[in-house]
Amino acid sequence: MLVFWKQKLVFLSVPKTGTTAFQHALAPHADIVILDPPQLKHAPLFRYNRFFRPMFEKAAKTDDMETLAVVREPISWLGSWYRYRRRPGLESHRNSTHKYSFDDFVLAYIQPKPAAYANVGSQAKFLEPRPNGTAVTHLFRYENQDALLGFLQNRLGVEFTLPRMNVSPDIPLQLSAKVEQRLRQHCAAEFALWNAIAPT
Repeated sequence: MLVFWKQKLVFLSVPKTGTTAFQHALAPHADIVILDPPQLKHAPLFRYNRFFRPMFEKAAKTDDMETLAVVREPISWLGSWYRYRRRPGLESHRNSTHKYSFDDFVLAYIQPKPAAYANVGSQAKFLEPRPNGTAVTHLFRYENQDALLGFLQNRLGVEFTLPRMNVSPDIPLQLSAKVEQRLRQHCAAEFALWNAIAPT
C-alpha cells in the first residue's frame, strides 16, 4: 500500500497485478509505504475501511482520501499465481503447483475450500464495496498500463519508469474450454468486475 498524502490518494496493492514494481518506483514519492507484513501490504478494501480510513479521518482530520486499485483479467490473474507457485525451489512446498496442470489448479481454486496450492483469494472480494459506502475510487485494468501510468504521473506530478519485478516463470498455460466454462460460472463476480472497468 502506498499513501500520497498531499495528492489524497491511496494505492491499494492487489496481489499479482504488478504492484511491487509500482511500489519500487513510487516509494520515494509516497508519504506512507507499507511493505510488510503482507496482510498490511496487501490490505484489501475492507481492511483499509476498518483501520486506515478511520485513522486518516480521526488523526489527520480528513475524509477526502481517494483509493486506486488495479484489476487483472481473471484467467490471466490465476495464471500468474499458478506460474508463481511453480517457480524453482518451491517443489516441496505445500503451495507448489509443480505437480498440477493449470486445469487442476483452476478446478481446485473453485472448490468451496481450495487446496493450499490454489488458495489465492479473490480480486472481487479484495475490492468489494463496504456497507458504509466506501468503494475504490479509481479502478484500472492491469492490461491497460498506459492509462494507469498516465493517471499516476498526472495525479502525482512525477515521471517514472517501472522495473520488472516479481515476475513469474514464463510457462505456457492451457485451460480447457470445459474448465474455463466452470470458472466463468463459479467466479462470475471476478469477470464482471474486470469487464466493468473501461478498457481505455
